[in-house]
Amino acid sequence: MKPKVLLHGDYIDENGTIVHQGYLLIENGKLEYVGGVNPLKEDEKAEISEMPSGSIMIPGMIDIHIHGASGADVMDGNEEALSIMAKVLPAEGTTSFLATTMTENPIHIAEALTQTAFFIEKQQPGSAEIVGIHLEGPFISPKRAGAQPKEFIEPPNIEQFKQWNERAKNHIRLVTLAPEMEGGLELASYLSTNGIIASIGHSDSTFEEVKEGIQNGISHVTHLFNGMRGMHHRDPGVAGAALIQRELNVEMIVDGVHASPEMTNLAYHSTGADRTILITDSMRAKGLGEGTYTLGGQQVTVKNGRAYLEDGTLAGSILNMNDAVKNMMKFTNCSIADIVKMTSVNAAKELNIYDNKGSLSKGKDADITVLTEDYDVFMTFCRGELAYRRKEEKV
Repeated sequence: MKPKVLLHGDYIDENGTIVHQGYLLIENGKLEYVGGVNPLKEDEKAEISEMPSGSIMIPGMIDIHIHGASGADVMDGNEEALSIMAKVLPAEGTTSFLATTMTENPIHIAEALTQTAFFIEKQQPGSAEIVGIHLEGPFISPKRAGAQPKEFIEPPNIEQFKQWNERAKNHIRLVTLAPEMEGGLELASYLSTNGIIASIGHSDSTFEEVKEGIQNGISHVTHLFNGMRGMHHRDPGVAGAALIQRELNVEMIVDGVHASPEMTNLAYHSTGADRTILITDSMRAKGLGEGTYTLGGQQVTVKNGRAYLEDGTLAGSILNMNDAVKNMMKFTNCSIADIVKMTSVNAAKELNIYDNKGSLSKGKDADITVLTEDYDVFMTFCRGELAYRRKEEKV
């Protein structure tokens, strides 16, 4: 039996309060104790870790929209790619994620879903956990394709979705679609009825069409401002609806590229911490530096902190979650308690896994991210196993 692990330092509790010099006790992958008093008996043994001065322990971050990292992509459709992603993501504080597909050849989508489902059912603690699949496309609008290959876009189709979800062993948790397309409202309604998040994205919907989508089950917005009808003073569009409609949870890629700091700030003051979910939407180039890569069979160039197709279209990001945290705090002056909502609580509740993840509470999975006073990642635990620890710099 593995020894208990006791972490001692500041942490954010389930109510969003900073507890100073508290204790987290990990046993068998779970949080056995969370509180202000050392829970160990005098003769009880445990591995004890004192947190660095100025650091804070928060719930592990959940990235619900990520395609790839470190040369790997979900659409590679193999165990190796998923394993690479799961191993590298704890370095940015991510302990759980939705493996995200994209508009592609239907055969490739089916294979990616099959392999991801297989991986989900055999994954072990000690690396970031895939808690489901995000199907981004192909049920989207050609007018708002962005970096999604137009030749593979299909009308929303419930039967096609059922076939794919069967291949995914029912692990699809979120679907990005354009509800204004023929069959879109029907698919949104089917998803919502069956406990799957229906998200509006890559959509040219008018404001009224978004409201109709909400009535039919749309409850989420994929990467705000990107791949959607923008705001106009006579039609708020999808972007405006995201800010106005309280029924919608809203993803943001906070890298300063996909939306300016000023627009991020404007959006945040409309959506607030309770409706905002930080994502990376990162692709395989993340962590590899500048160069030429691929996304859905398309050439992507990474230069000056952005990834783009040959025609200049943004193609996902190379953003880390902890950098999204730093940027969000800088752009909006939000608190660390707000950050916990936007990186963990909201996603866990929306995915219906808050019983196990999303907060530092007794009985939940020991998914813990330790941030330094500069909000760099110092240490990450995934289901009770140390998955990342920053190397100490030599003086």
